[in-house]
Amino acid sequence: MKKILLIVVLGLIIISKAMAYEEANYETVKTNKVYEIRKYSDRLAIETSSSNQDSGFRKLFSYISGNNDINEKIKMTTPVTQIKKNGNMTMQFYLPSKFNKDNTPSPSNSDVKILNIKGGYYAVIRYSGRASDKNFVKYKSILENELKKDEISILSPPIKATYNKPFTLPMLRRNEAMFEINIKNKGEI
Repeated sequence: MKKILLIVVLGLIIISKAMAYEEANYETVKTNKVYEIRKYSDRLAIETSSSNQDSGFRKLFSYISGNNDINEKIKMTTPVTQIKKNGNMTMQFYLPSKFNKDNTPSPSNSDVKILNIKGGYYAVIRYSGRASDKNFVKYKSILENELKKDEISILSPPIKATYNKPFTLPMLRRNEAMFEINIKNKGEI
């Protein structure tokens, strides 16, 4: 029985790697036992605000499925992020790196916006399991406390990042809680 379970788990890992999505570009500049600091490049994203997580996902998925001004299907990327903006929950999909401000299709749905997210430094804690609000709050709090302890200034609300398809086993999931941070002096990192 253990041998069969091991084969199934290894098969799922291989399949998930083979089905990997393009990921937002970053460089890891510092790692400790709890979190890492990443330097992200500028990146294009689409976003929508919604009171319902499923509704936001559907609007963004519709855009990449061809509901845009040129009916172009766009490959999914990772992570899918959620951040609170102006009191509303905002969901974002990053666009593949082949897109820029000149060749990005315009959304057909006025609730979907295209934005350029400026590059910067982000503190990130990674965790597995379900991408539930309970897990996110737990890891966001751990990260926030560590950053305060390390006297690192937080610039953004917490960001929830998810990387896997919904049917991925919880133990194989990659989730992250992150904050944009201020690195005053590059010698700090």
